[in-house]
Formats: sequence, structure tokens, C-alpha cells
Amino acid sequence: MLQHLEVRPDERALDLGCGYGPLGLAIARAAPHGHCLMVDKDFVAVEYANANAKRNRIENAQAMLSDGLRHVPPQSFSLVVTNLPAKTSKEHYYLFFHDILNRLSPGGRFYVVVISGLREFIARAFVEVFGNHRKIKQGRHYTVAMAERPD
Repeated sequence: MLQHLEVRPDERALDLGCGYGPLGLAIARAAPHGHCLMVDKDFVAVEYANANAKRNRIENAQAMLSDGLRHVPPQSFSLVVTNLPAKTSKEHYYLFFHDILNRLSPGGRFYVVVISGLREFIARAFVEVFGNHRKIKQGRHYTVAMAERPD
């Protein structure tokens, strides 16, 4: 996914399901005048992401524990990235997408990487929720897609 992201210097980014932080930390480093909030529902992942930020001297990134966006303080983001879980319900995806839409600033971008078996569903759901969809990269096993919040 990183190869296909456009990261602006002042990006206000969110990495959902950050794990140990490779995406969020790379985004923070590429956005020296911005910030990247990394969230995960696993407290060990959050500890590792924060430790990796400190270890790499990346001061504009922070990880916190949250179930989706439930515990994220009210704020908007210009960029959201996530590797969507393959084994959840379509209803859960829609709830997730609407939460993202509500947090994206106008013109904000939402990038996902999904197993290729979900690419048609993602295309339909993005058009329904965001009004647009763009397939960025399709491989045999994974697809990177993007939607923008209209201005």
C-alpha cells in the first residue's frame, strides 16, 4: 500500500489496525508538518507502535488503544489507511466505512488493502458510502482501493 499512497507534508492521518506501526510511521515520516494517529484494538500492538516511533525518533506519530474509531477523540483526518480484516460481516464493513466518512475532512482520502475476493464488494460499498471508488492496484491476492470524501 505504501507504494501507492500520496502523502502530503501536512497530512492529518489515521492508521486503523496499525499493528506495530509500519504504515503509520512511514506516513508520519513523509508528513513532517503533519501527524499520524495509529490505533489498534490490541494493547501489545499499541505498545510496539509507540516504542517503534520512539526508537525511530518519529515524534509526529502516536498509537492508542481503540476498537475501530470508538475511542478516538473527535477530530478529522485528511488521510485514513487500513488493511481490512477479511473475516467480518458486510454490515460491519458498512458501519466502519460510515465512521470513516464522518471523520474524513472534505477531500480526504481513504485507502484500503483487501483480499482480492472482496474487491467487487469494496467497489460497490465505496460508491454507496463515499460516492466514488478507485482501484489503485490489483494483484492476485490483494487489492488496494481508495475513496475520497467529496468537497
